[in-house]
Amino acid sequence: MRRLVGLVGLVAAWSCGPAPSPPSASTPPATPSSTPVAAISPVEPPGLGELMTFNQMRHAKLWFAGEAGNWKLADYELDELGEGFDDVEKYHPTHKDSPVPIRDSVEKIMREPLAEVRRAVAAKDRARFEKAFDAVTDGCNRCHQATNFGFNVVQRPTSNPFSNQAFAPKPD
Repeated sequence: MRRLVGLVGLVAAWSCGPAPSPPSASTPPATPSSTPVAAISPVEPPGLGELMTFNQMRHAKLWFAGEAGNWKLADYELDELGEGFDDVEKYHPTHKDSPVPIRDSVEKIMREPLAEVRRAVAAKDRARFEKAFDAVTDGCNRCHQATNFGFNVVQRPTSNPFSNQAFAPKPD
């Protein structure tokens, strides 16, 4: 057994190579990449479908947090949902299949229901939260109708796909 441990230690030390030496006064400092900025490919923004899939996840998590009375988590998920809609407006203000600008639809249809959920969460009022959440869900469907995505129908979540997350509030 001792031989095996010694052999493993020897192989590990050999595979790591020599220890790096400290930089000397003659070693030039590290510099950023010499690749010209123009040669770096721009990063494509996420597609509308990807952004809306994240919003669908946030919508569900918001529901489970509110139903559990975890108002801190509900507030967090509501912020994330709002940021998701901000990204939709920023990266996809229009869409080839939509007769109206998506940016306008989000502003006119979604902002007030989201604000009402915010008020319900701040009040820690479950009944008000449920009503406001349903208004957000209705807003999602009205926005989908207005932008020719009416085939995508949103509803209250019926089961929790996030079995790896606890939605109940942690006791303080």
